[in-house]
Amino acid sequence: MKIYTKTGDKGLTSLLGGTRVEKSNARIESYGTIDELNSFVGLVRDCTDHVAVREELLHVQHILFVIGSHLACEKEELRPKLPYFAEADITLLEQAIDRMNESLEPMKHFILPGGHPTISHCHVARAVCRRAERNIVALYSDLPKDLLIITYVNRLADYLFVLARYFGKLLKVEEIAWVTKK
Repeated sequence: MKIYTKTGDKGLTSLLGGTRVEKSNARIESYGTIDELNSFVGLVRDCTDHVAVREELLHVQHILFVIGSHLACEKEELRPKLPYFAEADITLLEQAIDRMNESLEPMKHFILPGGHPTISHCHVARAVCRRAERNIVALYSDLPKDLLIITYVNRLADYLFVLARYFGKLLKVEEIAWVTKK
């Protein structure tokens, strides 16, 4: 199978179900950003040997593919055939957040991203996750909202933030407080 099809050479692409749309379409932007996020999550996974975190991130990557398939599908009759995820997947993120937070000092200030490449990669992934969330909410402005997708992406951004802080603790990197200049 060839990777290039030449069907997108004029700025159009196909959604699941065959509808052709502009590559700038809100649906394409939404699942394209999820794909970008998935790549950054993979990068974060590659930056650590922490077994539990690697397993969590691999699970996240699988869920992001599922979310991407739903965002790529505009035909309701095709949705039941797509893989899906459950509220339990959100609960897994929340449990991981709680587990990591137990070992962290309470936040007393905003934190500037950085201090170590692994921490920075987490913050980049978090920022892309927030963009994906905004794109999905914008996509759903005219459509029935899939609240499970929105909730998962929102919670994933929280997870990535706490993961950055957790890596900081493991790597013994001091958090950089944001301080306003007066």
